[in-house]
Amino acid sequence: MKNINLYFNIRTLKASFSFVIILGAFTLHLSCTKDFEEINTNPNAPVSVQPSLLLRQVIYDYGEQMSYEGFTAGNLLGQYTTALDFNLFDRHNLKSPQLGGNPWPIFYKNLRDNQLILNQATSNATFAVYEGPSRILKAYMAAALTDIFGDVPYYNAFRGQNMTVTPSYDTQESIYTGDEGILDNLNKGILAIENYQGNLSLEGDILFNGNLERWVRFANSLKIKYILRISGKIPVSEDLQNIVTSGNFISENSQNAHFSFTDGEPNNFRLARLRIGDFNNFVMSETIEDILKKYNDRRIATLFRPYSNSDQGDEYNGLLNGIDATQNAAVLSDYSLAGRIFRENTGQLDANFMTSMETYFLLAEAALKGYINGDAKDFYETGVRQAFDYWQVQLPEDYLRGSAAYDAPNVNPLEQIITQKWIANMINGYEGWIEYRRTGFPELRTISASLNDNLIPVRMPYPSEEEALNAANYAEAAKATNGNSINVKVWWQE
Repeated sequence: MKNINLYFNIRTLKASFSFVIILGAFTLHLSCTKDFEEINTNPNAPVSVQPSLLLRQVIYDYGEQMSYEGFTAGNLLGQYTTALDFNLFDRHNLKSPQLGGNPWPIFYKNLRDNQLILNQATSNATFAVYEGPSRILKAYMAAALTDIFGDVPYYNAFRGQNMTVTPSYDTQESIYTGDEGILDNLNKGILAIENYQGNLSLEGDILFNGNLERWVRFANSLKIKYILRISGKIPVSEDLQNIVTSGNFISENSQNAHFSFTDGEPNNFRLARLRIGDFNNFVMSETIEDILKKYNDRRIATLFRPYSNSDQGDEYNGLLNGIDATQNAAVLSDYSLAGRIFRENTGQLDANFMTSMETYFLLAEAALKGYINGDAKDFYETGVRQAFDYWQVQLPEDYLRGSAAYDAPNVNPLEQIITQKWIANMINGYEGWIEYRRTGFPELRTISASLNDNLIPVRMPYPSEEEALNAANYAEAAKATNGNSINVKVWWQE
């Protein structure tokens, strides 16, 4: 029978971290008489999973899967890469996920498991140390979910024993601004950490190794990000300025919220485990080729490889997104594949949750728009320096004085800020697409053979499983999005 519990199916922990589900140790107290007492406890039934194991699972599973999703699907939407084949998704038929393009179950599985941590933390004082991190993770994952899809099941979707398999859809506005929503959970997460008086350390934390102060910095950087994201809808200056004044946000690469992949299995980047034919499906997009070449950006050699048919041996060539492979087959050797860091050398690659470089680009935008005090140019240049350092590429001395300069002639400073953030976030491909939708930068191309009337999508469609398994609530959400259209803007889009 098909499992219809889309939101709450309890799965085993990922083998990639050799997780085990802790089984109850049942001791059978047998009578000394000739009659044995009937035992009703099933010795094979699992008891509650320790929050330390769940925390490790949620961080790794979400980071690993969404890094892969971001590369295979998000990078197509953000026009970092192009698909040579199996490319209906690249042509913007987003209801046809292929090598990637279905993040919905990733979000709900990990939001559900994270809720189990939060429930234990708030109901059992022994586990109180987990409340702050689990609230911060909930805010982080919920923001990505609603930014990609718009209105989604949220408030009734992660309630454990009080669960429903047909949760209603909540508005993006309420998910961001409501009680127990994104911003509220970040504030409550910080407060829970600051008020924690217990002696139990935070175990299972593969982001910060149990350092609660770093969780607070992470939360504050996320607040900067999400407050700025909805700045077209609510006043934001006071909240942003308070965070900047405190200085308690991610400000150096050493403080980044991330974990590193390895060069070998089982914890290498999943692109390294794809068969060569699938890996070869992704080549450089014309969009990023033109931008990197305009800036004479050395990161091109890290993010991509020279194409095989290059006469010089060190040339790079991109392809316009969305070709019709049935009509115009592209020759692989004419285009640049993704760099070695995404396949052979993934030990140099991170699963990013939040970085210093992104934080500084956000601050640059906030200063440019007058939301905070500070020099937008200084924030921008710090972000660029940290982005080059993050990708382990030396920043040329003249880079910030040429076409990549904040105040380069005839260039919008906001475009410079967002474009540099877009380049730096290639491992977070959905972020590049989300920021394009919010700001219009960088300017993405009309794709070659669009299946969406030459429009660039502004949201992902709800998956077909929702229509089948949550029909009534799906019908309302679909009606609000013009039939689940990928061209209907989400709440924060202006």
